[in-house]
Parts: sequence; C-alpha cells; structure tokens
Amino acid sequence: MAVILLVRHGHNDMIGKKLAGRLPDVHLNQEGQAQASCLAERLANLPIKAVFTSPLERAVETAQPIAHAQDLPVKILPELMEIDFGKWEGEDLDKLKHGRVWKHVQDKPSEFRFPGGESFSEAQDRVVNGLLSISQAFSEKEMVVVTSHSDVIRLAVAHFLGLPLDNFQRIRILPASVTVLYLNGDQAFFGPINYTFEFPNL
Repeated sequence: MAVILLVRHGHNDMIGKKLAGRLPDVHLNQEGQAQASCLAERLANLPIKAVFTSPLERAVETAQPIAHAQDLPVKILPELMEIDFGKWEGEDLDKLKHGRVWKHVQDKPSEFRFPGGESFSEAQDRVVNGLLSISQAFSEKEMVVVTSHSDVIRLAVAHFLGLPLDNFQRIRILPASVTVLYLNGDQAFFGPINYTFEFPNL
C-alpha cells in the first residue's frame, strides 16, 4: 500500500482573486516560496521515494525544494494538472461569483462543464487514474509526494472517501497543506487531511 502525500502548491498572487487555471507563468510569491521551503524541511526526514508534480509552475516550484532535500528528481505527471477552466481561465473570481452560472457550479458540480474546458467528473477521473498509476508503481508502505492543486486534490479525496461529486467542495485544501492517502489499488485509507502543521485560521 503506497503512502501518497498530496501537497497543494504554495501561495501565489492569484489565489482568492482570479481563476488561474492552466495559465502559464503563475509563480509562487514570496509567501509561497517560504511555504515550499518549510514543507521541504518538515518532510526532510521522511523516507520519500519519489516526487511527482503537476506541470504548472506553481506546483513545480513547490515540489522542487522537497525533491532537493531528498536528492530526488521532480517527475512531471500531466494527470495532476489543474482543471481546464476553458474560457473562465484568468477571470476575476468576484465577477464569476456574481454571475448566474456560479450557483450551478456550487450546487451541482457533477452536471457542470467549464465553457471550452473540462467537466469536474473528467478532472476527477484523470487525477484518480494518475494516483492509481503511481500506487501501482510502488510497493507497500513506500512514500511518495504528489504536488497538485486545490480542486484536483479535493476531487481525489472525495473519490477515495466515497463522497458524491456534488459534495467535493465541502473539503478544504489550503495552500501548502498535506493530505495523507494510503492507497492499494481501489482500497484507500486516509491519515490527516489538509494538514498545515498549525491550526488554520477560521
């Protein structure tokens, strides 16, 4: 049973302001860089066998210090990519929240497809298949780090917890948090979820 540490990337200047999606050149800001360094220090003594990441810069920049501390390469895995938000990419979040479609996104995400992009169910299938492929490549109790994005991690957690897709947004995944997934085929167990090494602000 592989032990997968699901890590959300650190802070960047778009969090809470714009829907970054798959836009290029969205890098960690100073706070995010500090978070990545702190994560590397916190995880340095763990027997990590591999570090996988989404191809997007903010995820890679979070994975790099962790991999460096373990003397491991960073492995890019496209299945860990952020959701394809299509025409919504780069849009102002406040503007989207006041749009007539936003309530549908919140209430029935299982029925929603982003204009010109992915559906939530497609994104969920993609990341779940990626995590299953990782678990199959490692033996029981081997530990790997997977760096990805909030919605992607929430979709994975919902799947392996057996939550309906429409409830996935009840899960909170903060920047630079760690979620511990024990995975053996389709059999899954969880350790801490959204662990930030401190009490979160309410």
